[in-house]
Amino acid sequence: MRATRAAVGALGVLAGAYGAWLLLSRLDPTQLTSAALWLAGGVVLHDFVLTPLVLVGVLVVGRVLPRHAHAPAVVGLVVLGAVTLLAIPVLGRFGARPDNPTLLDRSYGAGWLVLAGLTVVAVVVASLVVRSRHRVPAPTTEGSPRGPRPGGG
Repeated sequence: MRATRAAVGALGVLAGAYGAWLLLSRLDPTQLTSAALWLAGGVVLHDFVLTPLVLVGVLVVGRVLPRHAHAPAVVGLVVLGAVTLLAIPVLGRFGARPDNPTLLDRSYGAGWLVLAGLTVVAVVVASLVVRSRHRVPAPTTEGSPRGPRPGGG
């Protein structure tokens, strides 16, 4: 198990080093500045927008939904929140140009709605699975279709 983790970690480090080398060797200084700002913006969006929204969502979920739905709903919030933040540029059609209609040539809002619907369906299914796994069977009595309980009681 340790060797597997070490191998996966080494592959991750190598992939990161290769990506850094590509970034530094192929971009000019103005593009590097833009890339650094973009990366910093991702950290800021995560820490100051996504995290507080997820925490508020968790508080709401804890008060509104039954206990068996808490974990699936939180996972759904995290997935949908992260994807929504990443999709803001295409949802807002930033970068669309009238001289190049092939840029942003889809209905990205409809795609996001499909993803949101699939996420909701996955949350509902996962909640039902969790509920069915933790359901306590009703006690039976003698004469019931299940027959007498073990131990003669």
